[in-house]
Amino acid sequence: MTQKQHVDPLPRKEDPEVTRYRMVNLHHRRQLIGMLCLLLALIVLSLLSGRYPIAGISNPFAISQDRLLGTIILNVRLPRVILAIFGGAVLAGAGFVFQMLFANPLVEPGFLGVSQGAAFGAAGAIILFGYSATMIQISASFFGLSGLIASYILAKRFRFGGWILRLVLSGIAVGALFSSGLSILKLFADPTTNLQDITFWMMGGLWNSSWSIVVSVLPTMLVTLCILAASRWRINLLSLDDRTAHSIGLSPAKERSLLLFVATMGTTAIISTAGLVGWVGLIIPHISRRVFGSDARFALPGSLVLGALFLLTCDTLGRTLLSGEIPLGILTSIIGSAIFIGLLLRKQTEVKL
Repeated sequence: MTQKQHVDPLPRKEDPEVTRYRMVNLHHRRQLIGMLCLLLALIVLSLLSGRYPIAGISNPFAISQDRLLGTIILNVRLPRVILAIFGGAVLAGAGFVFQMLFANPLVEPGFLGVSQGAAFGAAGAIILFGYSATMIQISASFFGLSGLIASYILAKRFRFGGWILRLVLSGIAVGALFSSGLSILKLFADPTTNLQDITFWMMGGLWNSSWSIVVSVLPTMLVTLCILAASRWRINLLSLDDRTAHSIGLSPAKERSLLLFVATMGTTAIISTAGLVGWVGLIIPHISRRVFGSDARFALPGSLVLGALFLLTCDTLGRTLLSGEIPLGILTSIIGSAIFIGLLLRKQTEVKL
């Protein structure tokens, strides 16, 4: 008897769309790894940059030999670098979430009156207690969160339009009220002391960074980043309309409110420490979507890394370019607006072609 010969089946061809999907995911992962490596290099450069460290850059081993240099790096620059990294990641991640949930590329973390409320709270603390970092942080956090709560309550009482429209209108109204209150505080502030402190705080900056401030705000920012990163799969679904989100088992109103609350808490934490730092939450999500596409699985982590890179770069430039420190908010506004104009011009050129 002859044994039946085993014939191997023909090799199964993979769907071209599946292959393309895997290649795109691999490409995005490599981009994220490259950005993380760039961030690590920038961290080292920032720690060794400043007015003292020329020798530290040319000879890294000088840190162990120079006690003053080691103290400056560990107690002055390292807390500042940590706040810049996590603050930039929080602002960019919150901006991405706001833009996705509101389906509007022009919103930012302070869209619901958070930034205006924090500025009002900081100005009130400066007038009442002087330039006390602790009281400014507490007051700015309280009024920043109050802005979100007030916007939410007003949106609940409105009787027209969808939930997102009502929340947007409420945020505009609350932000205008806090801005008016801030103007009143400036009017009654002492022009020789308090008014200057308020103006200086509103310019933004990390010059008051210390380990005590890092310990006070870092837990909030870490929780914010972890929740946003864990929710990146659901953000794609929550960006759909309510009927579609309901049909796949989501509670869009509750989940959107939770994500907005988390993003606002993280934003309030960094604003209470660094002051008003604009454009990070607006421009970085645009750049991330251009690099990674609109898929939040990669665009959200990309926004976090790019936000950390952007704010750390601006902070390093601000304290090294001139003999006196340039406020962080000024640099982020100049660089961010320039990038935004470039993106608009590039988009216009692409449309014409």
